[in-house]
Amino acid sequence: MPTAIQQMPTKSKAILAASAVGILLVAFMLFRLAAAPSYTTMRTGLDPAETGKLTAALDEAGIGYELQNNGTALKVEKSKTAQAQVALAESGLGGSSKQPGYELLKDQKLGASDFQQRQTYQRALEGELANTIGDIEGVSGAQVRLTLPDDELFADEAKPATAAVLLDGGDDLEATSVKGIANLVASSVEGLKAENVTITGGTGRMVWPTTGDAGTGGVSAATKTAAESRYATQVESSINALLMRTVGTGKAQVKVTADLDVDQVKQKQLKYDRRGTPVEEIEETERLDGGGAAAGTAAGTRANIPTYEAAGAAGAGGASNYRKSSVKRTTAVGKTIIDSVRAPGTINRLDVALVLDKSLEPQRAEIMNLVSGAAGLQEAERGDRITASVLPFAEQPEAGGGGSSGAVPAQAVDMAKYGALGFASLIFLFFVGRHLRRREDEALMGEPMWLRQIEAPQSLSELEAAQAGGAGREPVGVGSRQTVEDTLRREPEKVATQVRNWLSEDI
Repeated sequence: MPTAIQQMPTKSKAILAASAVGILLVAFMLFRLAAAPSYTTMRTGLDPAETGKLTAALDEAGIGYELQNNGTALKVEKSKTAQAQVALAESGLGGSSKQPGYELLKDQKLGASDFQQRQTYQRALEGELANTIGDIEGVSGAQVRLTLPDDELFADEAKPATAAVLLDGGDDLEATSVKGIANLVASSVEGLKAENVTITGGTGRMVWPTTGDAGTGGVSAATKTAAESRYATQVESSINALLMRTVGTGKAQVKVTADLDVDQVKQKQLKYDRRGTPVEEIEETERLDGGGAAAGTAAGTRANIPTYEAAGAAGAGGASNYRKSSVKRTTAVGKTIIDSVRAPGTINRLDVALVLDKSLEPQRAEIMNLVSGAAGLQEAERGDRITASVLPFAEQPEAGGGGSSGAVPAQAVDMAKYGALGFASLIFLFFVGRHLRRREDEALMGEPMWLRQIEAPQSLSELEAAQAGGAGREPVGVGSRQTVEDTLRREPEKVATQVRNWLSEDI
């Protein structure tokens, strides 16, 4: 093998060396990629003066780490997160929150003012909430800031309480976990509502509230789009499977577009009955019977005003019969109060597009009715719509072998890439070795047979004995005259070298 490499041209040697270097570089990169550790965020918002203490504790424990954001964020190896927590706790740096808790209330001075007492209580409450949130899985730590307004005499002048929460490593939390943190903070502070809580992840992305009204169960636009896509895909797959079993493969295709109402709505409804029920009735009757006119004169107004007496006599003359009757009824009207919560997921509208092959045009109406029923369209109530088009379908390629292919996991794709790269490297080495062996064989086949036979030294007595024993035969290794002449013409230098060796041996 080394001899064959030495006999190769300079260009071939350069190509072989470049290929070997390339293989070594690829193998080194694959090794680095496989051996590189993955890191996870452990602390954010660090004080640069405290970063040195944390890194010293990790160095002493032999745990790898990375500093980011100008030394204010700390990442450790994902597989050694628990060991890092223990190492920092042993060094007195393991607290998930830098805020103290209710222990602040023990250090209050006797002459503290009311303002100082309220501020101390607020700091203690912030620290307790931060420590509680830091114990949630997926959260490395938290910082809480509360705004507690002063008590007001009038309720309309009172300001609502607010809270701001900063999570360390909470960007990947699920929506239900974030909502739980918001409700936890709101339930721990008097007068605080969940919609007045703001939660921010370690990267500065706000994770709560997701919409303007967090308390009504609203969702973001991305969540609404994802829900509509999942529902449409589910309806499409069921209808396409039905059409495949009914009209055959590659004959019809359905596309569904869904508009969903994913907001959770609370409804309160009050209804009154048309007829009331009497529950109380009071009847009052007033009657006055009397007669005769007023007689005589008296001092005073009657004597001094002449017209007054005449008017009084006209009004009081004759018999009197006064009656008054009234009925008071109390009627109760029935009422119904409905307090309901409408779950998200109501369908606002469905649009279905149906494409049929040209051979199914006679069955177009039947297939449209089938698809409409399978999708649950309500054209009159919701305004759903279905459209059908008849087009010639392209010929489907024959399926080869073993069924439809599903989604391939990303990890399997990466493993396939590394496997294909390694297999390609093995094939390259195989062909390079084969080429070198072929060149070596060609170099050996190019030498004359008699030269390879006389490479081993022979004495003069052995040659004479071979000539005496083989009468009429040519000497061993010499061959015919024509072969010797051809060899002299092709390779004179090798023949001359061999003759010199013979002469040196005879001398």
